Order: sequence, then C-alpha cells, then structure tokens
Amino acid sequence: EVQLVESGGGMVQFGGSLRLSCAASGFTFSNYDMSWVRQAPGKGPEWVSAINTGGALTYYADSVKGRFTISRDNAKNTVYLQMNNLKPEDTAVYYCNAHKVGIRYWGKGTLVTVSS
Repeated sequence: EVQLVESGGGMVQFGGSLRLSCAASGFTFSNYDMSWVRQAPGKGPEWVSAINTGGALTYYADSVKGRFTISRDNAKNTVYLQMNNLKPEDTAVYYCNAHKVGIRYWGKGTLVTVSS
C-alpha cells in the first residue's frame, strides 16, 4: 500500500521555524520526484517546492524562495521542508506528493498555523 505521511506541522509565531517531514512507503521512493503543495483556508492549492529524484535539483515558488528549503533522504524514504521566517500567509495545510510520468501519490497533509 502506497503511503505518504506528513508530520511536523503545528502552531508557530511570526518569524518562527518548522520542519515538515513526509515519510513514504509502498513504492520505490528514489524513483520519484517529490513536491510540497499547500492549501490555505478558503483558497486553492499552491505549489510550494519540488526536488528531483537524486536531490540535486530543487525548485521554489517565489513566495517561499529564500525562506524554505526542500531536501530528501532516499535511504530513509523521507522528504523534508525546512521553513524559516514564517509569515501568517504561510498558514495552510501542507501536502507532500510523489510523482513521475503518469503517476502521482498524495499524503493527507499537515496543518501549519502562523500567528502574527
């Protein structure tokens, strides 16, 4: 069974930091690019960041560039999102997803709330 389980969300103050993790199982993690997508209350999904299979290539939305860092550990089947200098507008449910051509798996998300 394919599973992506996010963790590390919670409540943090403006300017604080959180590290999200996404543990994968049930598929060959190292063969999939990984992404984080978030959805704020009442808004549509927003792509946040992506990383390629080997971890050498990373991509960020302009809204998080310079503040968030994506990484992965293929030995642990886990992708991370280090979030620094958090702002209230970062409040959202954060989802990780695994993807390659024709296939995409999603986790159930973890809630991040940033208070001003």
